Amino acid sequence: MGSLPTDNPESMSICLQNPLDPDEFRRQGHVIIDFLADYYKNVENYPVRSQVELGYLRKRLPESAPNDPESIETILQDVTNDIIPGLTHWQSPNYFAYFPSSGSVAGFLSEMLSTGFNVVGFNWMSSPAATELESIVMNWLGQMLTLPKSFLFSSDGSSGGGGVLQGTTCEAILCTLSAARDKMLNKTGRENINKLVVYASDQTHCALQKAAQIAGINPKNFRAISTSKATNFGLSPNSLQSTILADIETGLIPLFLCATVGTTSSTAVDPIGPLCEVAKMYGVWVHVDAAYAGSACICPEFRHFIAGVEEADSFSLNAHKWFFTTLDCCCLWVKDSSALVKALSTNPEYLKNKATESKQVIDYKDWQIALSRRFRSMKLWLVLRSYGMANLRTFLRSHVKMAKHFQGLIGMDNRFEIVVPRTFAMVCFRLKPTAIFKQTLVENDYIEAASNEINGKLLESVNASGRIYMTHAVVGGVYMIRFAVGATLTEERHVTGAWKVVQEHTNYILGALDGHTTNHQIVA
Repeated sequence: MGSLPTDNPESMSICLQNPLDPDEFRRQGHVIIDFLADYYKNVENYPVRSQVELGYLRKRLPESAPNDPESIETILQDVTNDIIPGLTHWQSPNYFAYFPSSGSVAGFLSEMLSTGFNVVGFNWMSSPAATELESIVMNWLGQMLTLPKSFLFSSDGSSGGGGVLQGTTCEAILCTLSAARDKMLNKTGRENINKLVVYASDQTHCALQKAAQIAGINPKNFRAISTSKATNFGLSPNSLQSTILADIETGLIPLFLCATVGTTSSTAVDPIGPLCEVAKMYGVWVHVDAAYAGSACICPEFRHFIAGVEEADSFSLNAHKWFFTTLDCCCLWVKDSSALVKALSTNPEYLKNKATESKQVIDYKDWQIALSRRFRSMKLWLVLRSYGMANLRTFLRSHVKMAKHFQGLIGMDNRFEIVVPRTFAMVCFRLKPTAIFKQTLVENDYIEAASNEINGKLLESVNASGRIYMTHAVVGGVYMIRFAVGATLTEERHVTGAWKVVQEHTNYILGALDGHTTNHQIVA
């Protein structure tokens, strides 16, 4: 791959072709589309989790960039030989790890449109269509979720809310936390920043802790409130209130609560309405993080999971997770957009213009961390139009149905158990301690630790095969395997096949343990 660099000017070739030549763009574009179409046609045949060793690519690629141009055909051959082996194939129908990053034809092609136009839509003037389309599609999706009108843009300006497309949930949380911080400090004085307290459950995504660090919250004032199996690892309103009261008694200032609908570990759901009731008693900003599960709430049968959202201050979901829109596309709605603007806006001379000064337009640069922003609304617009609400609901329901099928398969094998109730399209299961030890055991710390170890070995054995890919979590001290259905290409046959893989590796591991297991020792 590549040509060797040279310091001889006479030997240098000169590329006379314009880097944005329309005819060459058309030719290479067809080559790329054909390449990707073949990739998706064959993606099922690749090991789902990359099997390469650390540092493999450095051994394959030259130490410096090529001096002379290379053809797209040559480059794509190297993609096939060198890059694809190092990919974990998130779009494989046998991908069941983390949460999905579901793709679609509309998602891919709209990404091409967005990238092709390559506008930098930081304010209305920089590309009016980018701003106005974003406000329209955010209202469309908000209506599909039956969000309260206070979260939507109103044509007469009666609502102070609205929606914005961020890159990720991490950004959405940081923006809302920054808005809440400044709103509170404007009341209490900037010198009180070390008294502000952030609340969440111990199941909340680490993005909140990161946002708190960036926003200047004292690390000692970050409250990860314990959850338990009794509440299916959702945050208890009583626990929240007692924690807030304890902080107030010591002179601290309650600031921000992040409630989750669909936690990363187990898809637990925090009770939004009751938590908002508690938070509002103490002036706490409530953000609802529905990054994974929010998409399902366009289905009426799942909408109750965000009941009470009308009392929250902000709400977000990731369309790039389970809504067939390619990364990145995080949808954030707020009730009080002025709080975002006050915390995040700047107004340098070189960005001043009549549209902004009229105060009749949205400048989305003031709703996010960065100045520059991508034309993400193009992606969401095409997905919504290409499939429509009915089909999108059908897609989501099919994934839930497949997760139920997997749950049923587990139920037919008494060596396994469901660790936490299935809520959406993820099943959390493990090999029972009794299956490992082959006798009825009294629960104790040693038994749990040993069971966790064997379940970890089972997961690694399955993943190392390359046939399927799953990930794990630990809740309540229990190591469990997460099986998340959501890849667009997944069919029921893939789910059934995945269970067969799990059983095969279980048989091997338990067979290896036979004769080596006692009440006191496991030799794995």
